[in-house]
Amino acid sequence: MGIVRSKYYGIIRGFTVGIAFFLQIGIIIFLAVYLMRYSIYAYFVLELVSVITVFTLVNNAESYKLSWIIIILVLPVAGLFLYFMWGRKRVNSRYFRRLRELDNQMMQSLKQDESVVHDLERQHPNKVQISRYLRKEGFPIYNNTKATYYKVGEDVLSAMLEDIKNAKKFVFMEYFIVSDGKVWSDILEELTKKAKEGVEIKLLFDDFGTLRINTHAFREDIKNRGIHMCIFNPIHRDMARMSFNYRNHKKITVIDGNIAYTGGFNLADEYANYIQRFGHWKDSGVRLYGEGAYSFTCFFLDMWRVGQETEICNEDYKPDVSVTESGYVQPFMGGPHRNPHNPTEGVYTRMINKARDYIYITTPYLVLDQSMRDDLTSAAQSGVDVRIIVPRVYDKWYVYMVNVSNYGNLMEAGVHIYEYKPGFIHAKNVISDDECAICGTINTDYRSFYLHYECGVFLSEMDAIKDMKEDFLKTLIQCEEMSLEKWVKRPIGNKIMQSALKILSPLL
Repeated sequence: MGIVRSKYYGIIRGFTVGIAFFLQIGIIIFLAVYLMRYSIYAYFVLELVSVITVFTLVNNAESYKLSWIIIILVLPVAGLFLYFMWGRKRVNSRYFRRLRELDNQMMQSLKQDESVVHDLERQHPNKVQISRYLRKEGFPIYNNTKATYYKVGEDVLSAMLEDIKNAKKFVFMEYFIVSDGKVWSDILEELTKKAKEGVEIKLLFDDFGTLRINTHAFREDIKNRGIHMCIFNPIHRDMARMSFNYRNHKKITVIDGNIAYTGGFNLADEYANYIQRFGHWKDSGVRLYGEGAYSFTCFFLDMWRVGQETEICNEDYKPDVSVTESGYVQPFMGGPHRNPHNPTEGVYTRMINKARDYIYITTPYLVLDQSMRDDLTSAAQSGVDVRIIVPRVYDKWYVYMVNVSNYGNLMEAGVHIYEYKPGFIHAKNVISDDECAICGTINTDYRSFYLHYECGVFLSEMDAIKDMKEDFLKTLIQCEEMSLEKWVKRPIGNKIMQSALKILSPLL
């Protein structure tokens, strides 16, 4: 009986939160109707406040805010309540202030070697502004780090498992999704062996992404194996403020401080194509070996402190290997507490604007705000070869519809858009001018840029960039380029549906 209860624990929690969510919407609508019928003066006062709120939003119009403007205009009172509960970014909330304080403490551990900066500026003048931007945000750039690029999830997960087997001091893992299956079973088996050997194991998993597996029995099992685990931002916490929207979307593994992994992959079988959910799953990842791994160690410990509220000295986990390697790596992270100046969007924008010859992007979600659409179209109109690969087989139909709705303006400006035919492409890569690239967890959508905690690594003058470009060009062979003529002639029903979903896309 206890086993059955544990099996459905996550489903029951999710169902309970869903009921609470819809109850709040029902109460808000009831309150609005009640005021309109029985307290007309209060209703008109709130309508006036709604109008003032709309004008305030228009004066700082982002696509995310324009969607809220429409909601408030359609539902003046209920929309106003919804916006103040869930629409504001609350950058000055107590929780976000604490996150920024922890970030500032973390930055004290991330020291910049100025000789590396001088070498970069001398060897790589064309893209140095991107690195300067990230350094200003607190993220140092390193040399003496080897970067290895993996073109599919099964390769990166296999390499990561081998490194875990050889761990001597600690293994830190931070992931959005963990699901039962071969990937997680193999990793858990090795982590258990390492814990018995005295290796320090810390796991940081997002509650929403692990909803099915995160039961009391699961947590007890992890504890009994000698593994420390923290669940990030439980979905039932602070329900009224919709804080469950702020998910930890990072994917980080750090081993002994010398090795770090990141990319689009999670700890589930579809990412290694052990099972097929949406055709062939095309993901990617990167492995850092050397000094650059230290930033990912600090990123992990920063979020660990958020959940555990414990004091940990970053200096105890520094790399202890000597690596001689050309090129530069610059890990970075971002989150909603950094809005409106979130590095995850800022570095993408600067990559696009600094491109001279080409910029290649792979993304599962082409849900763009106006500023990024303008950046991409401006680059293409300036003669830059802009190519974007998105999935043909989608995981969410409504997001695919928004993807398609964005094709038109981009293709009219000369952007080339390709759909990956074998299945779902989940890789989040940007490559530019044979000089620099980004590999990480960042989608080109509102959630990655405004709501989620994300990470990535900026690469410069490394062989891994050539490997990323080669992978992109080989992937194009498996894609179909979208036609503007065909896009214009798509069914009228699709056009209406896509236009409606595009307006609401920041809220999806």
